[in-house]
Amino acid sequence: MSYSNISRKDFLQKTSGAMAGTMLANPVGALGKKAFGTAKKRIALVGTGIRGITFWGKTVRERYGDITEFVGLCDINPGRLEYGKNYIGADCPTFTDFDEMMDQTNPDMLIVTTVDATHHQFIINGLERGVDVLTEKPMTTDEVKCQAILDAEEKSEADLIVGFNYRYSPHHTKLKEMLVNQRVGKITSVDFHWYLNTYHGASYFRRWHGIEASGGTLLVHKATHHFDLLNWWLDSDPVEVYAEGALEHYGSNNDFRGNKCRTCPHQNDCDFYWDITDNDTYMDLYVANEEHDGYIRDNCLWRHEINIYDKMSVQIKYANDVQVTYSLTTYSPYEGMEIAFNGFDGRIDAWHGIPWRETEKVNQAELHAQEMSQQEREEAANYEEIMVMDNFAGEYDHIKVQQESGGHGGGDVRLQNQIFRDPDMADPLEHSAGIRDGAMSILIGIAARKSIKSGQPVRIEDLTSFKPHPTRDA
Repeated sequence: MSYSNISRKDFLQKTSGAMAGTMLANPVGALGKKAFGTAKKRIALVGTGIRGITFWGKTVRERYGDITEFVGLCDINPGRLEYGKNYIGADCPTFTDFDEMMDQTNPDMLIVTTVDATHHQFIINGLERGVDVLTEKPMTTDEVKCQAILDAEEKSEADLIVGFNYRYSPHHTKLKEMLVNQRVGKITSVDFHWYLNTYHGASYFRRWHGIEASGGTLLVHKATHHFDLLNWWLDSDPVEVYAEGALEHYGSNNDFRGNKCRTCPHQNDCDFYWDITDNDTYMDLYVANEEHDGYIRDNCLWRHEINIYDKMSVQIKYANDVQVTYSLTTYSPYEGMEIAFNGFDGRIDAWHGIPWRETEKVNQAELHAQEMSQQEREEAANYEEIMVMDNFAGEYDHIKVQQESGGHGGGDVRLQNQIFRDPDMADPLEHSAGIRDGAMSILIGIAARKSIKSGQPVRIEDLTSFKPHPTRDA
């Protein structure tokens, strides 16, 4: 690459010496586009659904109100918009026209929490205006939109941040640390299984996520979290994906259905009946505002229009020769995950949410309670587990990873602290995620979706201009 053609971002990465590693690992801290000084960072948010008004709305205002301020909120539904403003506690104007909001508020950062299939519109608009963008996962839903985002970010002086909070969980962080230190030698294969229970899993099929055109299927909307973890843990890019999937439980796979749970005549017969009237926030945010856009939050999960998969299995080949077997189940009796890393020198097993494992933890905590106080007993039970067994050893190491209060064992607040409070914090394990991370995670899901439809493996390099590398820093 000649210096006459080098971009500002490439120049910074190539000429900053030791600083470059920090910038690549921490795109949030590397933004450097605006000298905020002592002024509060001006934030605009588009999409006032539950994720927008809670995690990226009220939580941000309460935790970081001393250094940030909401200058504009936007949504196509004026009722949700006004409720969202009051819920967040923001003192700012509201807009149903996105361009009008951006023109009038001149934000430093745009947060995107709209329907997945529309993310690209707002991301690209923000980048073209030179505004740094923080987007909820997934970055987008297909390879065409993904490429458009890549092109816009390359031309822009602004940057894109993807909010991957799963990386920041202490449990997931400990696994990353062990893999970086090659605790069981070179990793050769991974078995990864994620289970959504009959409440959480079913909720996706009630909402807009049940329509492929809106959410890209759960291989993109949900599994982007899991694929990002794999990319991060393995420190490599995916090369080829083969997948199988089917819709065999929800959607048309039932002999009765209604228009929504509230008025359904089959409430007594449906195991999945959900009473939204028990949730005041959902009633005020969604039900009270159905008249504006017709969105039904407690829609029937047996409706015929559902066209996403409810069981999925994926084979992934990585550029560093690791092979991954992944599955996602959407109607499990419990919510959790199991993962195993197979290495030349041993195996790492980890899990969370598995009922009999949780019972073991509680039993151990009860034993501990015979000698300790109640508070210490609760702390003793608040951990996740990892098992490590070396080849030929005959014994295993049992590692307890202490969890903290808050979402994902305290991982959620760590993510937001790095974005808003301390963007230049040290990031030796590369928790922060930029545009390449966002792209590679969704490209696995997009490739899997394409593979299911074609019956053939799909190569990642055929989807966008991003080419896989054996290591993420390459």
